[in-house]
Amino acid sequence: MKFDQLAQEAINELSTLQDFVRWAVSRMAEHEVYHGHGTDNPWDEALYLVAHALNLPWQLADNWRSSKLTRSERERVVDLLSQRIHEKVPTPYLTGEAWFCGKPYLVDERVLVPRSPIGELIQARFSPWLPGSAEPARILDLCTGSGCIGIACAHEFGNAQVELLDISFESLEVAEANIGMHGLDDRVFALQSDLFSAASGRYDIIVSNPPYVDADDMAELPKEYRHEPELALAAGDDGLDLVRIMLAEVREYLTDDGIFILEVGNSFPALQAAYPQLAFEWPEFEHGGHGVCVLRASDLDVLTEELTTGA
Repeated sequence: MKFDQLAQEAINELSTLQDFVRWAVSRMAEHEVYHGHGTDNPWDEALYLVAHALNLPWQLADNWRSSKLTRSERERVVDLLSQRIHEKVPTPYLTGEAWFCGKPYLVDERVLVPRSPIGELIQARFSPWLPGSAEPARILDLCTGSGCIGIACAHEFGNAQVELLDISFESLEVAEANIGMHGLDDRVFALQSDLFSAASGRYDIIVSNPPYVDADDMAELPKEYRHEPELALAAGDDGLDLVRIMLAEVREYLTDDGIFILEVGNSFPALQAAYPQLAFEWPEFEHGGHGVCVLRASDLDVLTEELTTGA
């Protein structure tokens, strides 16, 4: 039976909010929907989409789930679910919103969907690498995309000036909209930049979730990821095309007590193999995620010495 026929049956025969949540879960399983953009299971995603289509909060009390839908509401719900299931559009692109560090961000297909485990480090104020009483004056979010990482840092460190750098003018439009939505225009600034080209002076924290997907992983990405900008994902055969440039230059922009937080995902074995001289620290995450390293400014001095001596 074709999906269109099933969709029409759902509109004609289902009635309650819970009916459509259950129906969506079944169809997601049938069509092998991949959950990797803010949820890890079909139940949460189905509830979020159904609630959004009905202009309701997704944290619904149980008694709301038995509410009956009008025909126009049923059609609206099925249309949204069809885009998710049939076209494999990630849920945050359908709703225009993603949550990061407990706050909402505007998103669309100009930027990656926020999901970095770096958020856990921000909420821990980068402890133990940053002293508990430390109040960084300047923070740089390199390859910022939606701006969620830098903006979350601004929320956590209330006196810091934060710069958001990205090569994509389209992504910076989204970042600027998020700066405004979060009311941070006075100390968070978005700048177009080819990596560090627009950076100036030194920063206490530099954090980056750059493109790091290697060629093999790019070839096997689920269809959902094809809706995201390839510029923000692909990074050559080993995933380190941009990371190599960043590591060669980052020490110049760090204060002597500064830290560099870098996400490389599945490319972490390639990074360790390419830089055996660096003392990478790899945090473990309570809420999932991997491939994020922390380097202190002093750890990076070895690269500066190698460049100076030609070793």
